[in-house]
Amino acid sequence: MTAAGRRRRESVRMQAAELFEQEIKPPEVARRLRVSPKSAYQWHQLWRDGGVRALASRGPSGSRCRLSPRCLEKLAAYLDEGPAAHGWVEDQVWTAARVATLIGRKFHVSYSVSGATRLMHRLGFSAQVPARRVAERDEQAVTAWKEWKEVTWAEVKEPGRPAGATSASRMKQGSPESRPEVEPGAGAGAPRS
Repeated sequence: MTAAGRRRRESVRMQAAELFEQEIKPPEVARRLRVSPKSAYQWHQLWRDGGVRALASRGPSGSRCRLSPRCLEKLAAYLDEGPAAHGWVEDQVWTAARVATLIGRKFHVSYSVSGATRLMHRLGFSAQVPARRVAERDEQAVTAWKEWKEVTWAEVKEPGRPAGATSASRMKQGSPESRPEVEPGAGAGAPRS
């Protein structure tokens, strides 16, 4: 949940506490604040047991960061150096898996890939997905092939029709003079020879 979301949630809980103080029942509190009845009942129980302070936010949930502020500064500096400085020379992309490995190597702390992603976001970095390319790719051969393809295609491709060579128009009905003398199906009753 974002910080703005946490603030809004706490604001709603404080409004609920005010309504509970006015002896308004949880179902009505849920309706007024547009929350689930389950949340309203839970907040009412907390309010009865501990008052308004029991509904106050205790800060962001989740586990605490396992790196000290100094280690976080060092990690940010390592990330600024780039992946090649830490052994990943095939491309210049920080993936979450690489960051988790780097944290393990430098600080001897184990982070999951998702935990490394959250930590990177906290430091202002984003994980990037590397482009999948064959390790044996020969860039010169690829460039030569692309040039050959363009030249060959230009030679093989037929020139198109001139712009005025075709036309499209509605068909108009033929005049009575141009119609055949015998109507189709006229001889249908005649015996075949």
